[in-house]
Amino acid sequence: MSLDSHVVAAILAMALVTYGTRLAGIFLSGRLNLTGRQKAAFDAIPAAVLVSVIAPVALATGPAETVATVIAGISATRMPLLVTILVGVASVVLLRMAMP
Repeated sequence: MSLDSHVVAAILAMALVTYGTRLAGIFLSGRLNLTGRQKAAFDAIPAAVLVSVIAPVALATGPAETVATVIAGISATRMPLLVTILVGVASVVLLRMAMP
């Protein structure tokens, strides 16, 4: 196995850009003076990103994943995060075994 220098350079460039944007977000978010609707929109960004990652998997992979997402969502309204994760993982495993 050989390493292509272009591949290594691309990986390093992507890593630098990823960590650069994360660091910029941390440093710049403390300098923003947001009020009202701006603050509400800024606070909603993490949830929006999480939904954009979960929704395609929940809706496009199969019925077991869709039902498990609903179960985990209901669990999230009543239980702590770790329990919700365990409920989601267990439900998708059990539903995959039960559904053909």
